[in-house]
Amino acid sequence: MNSTFGPLIEGATTRFRLFAPEAATVSLEIDGAGPVAMEKGADGFFTAAVDGLNAGTRYRFRLGEGQAGLAVPDPASRGQAEDADGWSLVPAPLPSRAPGPSRPWHEAIIAEVHVGTATPEGTFRALIDRLDHYRDAGFTVIELLPVADFAGRRNWGYDGVLLYAPDTAYGSPEDLRALIDAAHERGLGMMLDVVYNHFGPSGNYLPLYAKSFFRADIDTPWGPAIDLENPVVRAFFSENAAYWIAEFGFDGLRFDAVHALATTGAETFLREIAAACRAAKPDAWLVLENHDNIAGWMTGDDHLYDAQWNDDWHHAFHVLASGERTGYYAPYASDPVAAAGRALSEGFVFQGEPYPGEGGHPRGTVSTALAPDAFVAFAQNHDHIGNRPLGDRLAASLAPERLAFLRFVLMLSPAIPLLFQGEEALLSQPFPFFCDFEGDLAEAVRNGRRSEFADFFDAHGESFPDPLSEATFISAKLKAEDFRTPQARAELDIFRRLADERRRLVWPLALSGYRASELSRTGEALRVAWHFNAGTLVMVLNGGRQAATLDPMTGIAGMPAGASTGSVIHEAEGKLTLGPFAAAVWSLAPV
Repeated sequence: MNSTFGPLIEGATTRFRLFAPEAATVSLEIDGAGPVAMEKGADGFFTAAVDGLNAGTRYRFRLGEGQAGLAVPDPASRGQAEDADGWSLVPAPLPSRAPGPSRPWHEAIIAEVHVGTATPEGTFRALIDRLDHYRDAGFTVIELLPVADFAGRRNWGYDGVLLYAPDTAYGSPEDLRALIDAAHERGLGMMLDVVYNHFGPSGNYLPLYAKSFFRADIDTPWGPAIDLENPVVRAFFSENAAYWIAEFGFDGLRFDAVHALATTGAETFLREIAAACRAAKPDAWLVLENHDNIAGWMTGDDHLYDAQWNDDWHHAFHVLASGERTGYYAPYASDPVAAAGRALSEGFVFQGEPYPGEGGHPRGTVSTALAPDAFVAFAQNHDHIGNRPLGDRLAASLAPERLAFLRFVLMLSPAIPLLFQGEEALLSQPFPFFCDFEGDLAEAVRNGRRSEFADFFDAHGESFPDPLSEATFISAKLKAEDFRTPQARAELDIFRRLADERRRLVWPLALSGYRASELSRTGEALRVAWHFNAGTLVMVLNGGRQAATLDPMTGIAGMPAGASTGSVIHEAEGKLTLGPFAAAVWSLAPV
């Protein structure tokens, strides 16, 4: 692939490039050698070519004259010697890769995985040894939380500053390639979460020499906005997205919080980045996180994006199952049954209606024409676990029948299901917020976390996890033996059966093409019918505290007994009674 940023290997010559329009002079430093003056071009790039460098040679850039200048890493470093603010490494050519599985998007069953906590070792290589678990459980895709180099030894990944370099805490670029190849050998697709709306608060030196990367007049929670009206800046991120796909073999990307792209170039950027990814892999899976709920990104002949994370689905079902109604759950609390029904049948709950959490401003666009697999659904993910005061999972608080209900509806409705690591076995290990900053920044993070949950901290300060403590990080780690307890094995068996039912009931219909949906409600119970060319998928569910009886419906007699959870009773005259937190699903032949 064509590359504008980072070191370029041309035979025996390594060409170094740094976009530094605000710098007067820049020199290249090679570990163990004298400085090399870099030439500045009219485009703001400094360049220098050096012969005879081996892979792994340490280099960095120095801004200004002599040793008084500031030494900085390559912002497009392909790998670091140590941490994000140290020496960058001349890359070695990655070995040829095995092709990814030729699997259509509608067959995705996604495990969201944080490399640092998915195993005790917290490395790419250690995760290879856990791939059989994910495959055998029924997953078809692993989605890694961001792996771009961040400051310190531990982080969720959303504080990356060197976006082309896998973090050394997890291993080398070669280790990451080995993980992806090993996943492909097992028939597992691989996705990566990438963050392009901000850089982390520590280790980002771009503002010192490339101020044009940012807009000082547009503020965001992370500081000045990234200037996506600048084509050089857009290219930095577009090339990065294509790099993960072309060089490492990722099958797709999830783009974090694109609603936080704060400049008018955001729409152009999202089009360019999709085109760059499709040029690298035409059938790449491209998924957005977008609070604005813009259905248009998933429609049209130009096939920009495949799906969006559906926070509406999570919020509605969380309120339904847990009864929690505060914070970002409040807009769904007035009628969670109606919200759940709309999330199931149409995707977005808010499709242009006023949104209570934003002063009544309209949110979203109409999504009724989108196929269900244009949405990624989840009962919880890293955010909705880690953004709780204790980082506690639903398995630590919800009654078993409610957990079973959520998992059943998630796995057997036709939206793409995503589960956070360990959720397939209903593990209760927490996933609290953690990081590894130092000095004033560490105190700011610690105090900010306490302020965010001030009421909880005041009442339970002794149990509040310190985000800077290594013990908080260790508490989130999963071990292989966690999945071998009798309860975990039983829950894994249930999950495998649900994955098998999804293959049998959902996949053939989704393959045939989507037509439309129907939704009806009886008290707290819902009936949803998704019509496909090959037939109809029907789900009935009761998220209420009382039993609900549904009137006779076509096809109940043929309902498979295994595709239900909770109390599902056939009454006289063809009626169906669902107990609290019960659900059933079946398919009908096309009319």
